[in-house]
Amino acid sequence: MLEPIVLTWSGGKDSALALYYLKYSGQYQITSLLTTITRDYDRISMHGVRRILVDSQAESLGLPLEEVFISKNSSNEDYENQMKDKLMFFQGQGVSSIAFGDLFLEDIRQYREKNLSQVNMNGIFPLWGKDTHALAREFIELGFQAVITCIDSQKLDKTFAGRYFDRRFLADLPVDVDPCGENGEFHSFVFDGPIFKNPISFKIGEVVIKEERFYFCDLLP
Repeated sequence: MLEPIVLTWSGGKDSALALYYLKYSGQYQITSLLTTITRDYDRISMHGVRRILVDSQAESLGLPLEEVFISKNSSNEDYENQMKDKLMFFQGQGVSSIAFGDLFLEDIRQYREKNLSQVNMNGIFPLWGKDTHALAREFIELGFQAVITCIDSQKLDKTFAGRYFDRRFLADLPVDVDPCGENGEFHSFVFDGPIFKNPISFKIGEVVIKEERFYFCDLLP
């Protein structure tokens, strides 16, 4: 019998690759995706992608999307309380494990496992410890397609925002930038791949800067 689990979903490439790994592991039944939406903007937190596009992803993946809503000024405590409520909801449905697409940041993993332990749940990390250069190439070779939605201007030039995540993109990255962007150098939106029933339609919009540091490329439905 497959273990029912929930996968945290950012809409980006690591989430998509984690879902691919989980789906074909033969061990799990993914019951739903879990994402965090900034209510003020109606966009997925951190990545800046419109909620309607994330809804389209879930529909194409054939999975329910559960959302946690926070405000743009939410504290960590606010977020943790909202997340705790959602985790207890999943528990009531027979789910005892939550999966994440994290790669190697130990402090992030410890933070997640600490929060899960408070409600007696476990964390699953299918991509943990894998070589990020190999993962980036595998993502492309499997046929996934993604666009860069956000970059940290302290790590990358503005022109990387709105580019497609392909071999040319990887070749152009500075040597000190992780090819999967695990240190927050960039974020992405996956619009097609082997786990999608159909590609997600969108148009590239304008690129804007926030907090005098992060460039966001708007994706229009």
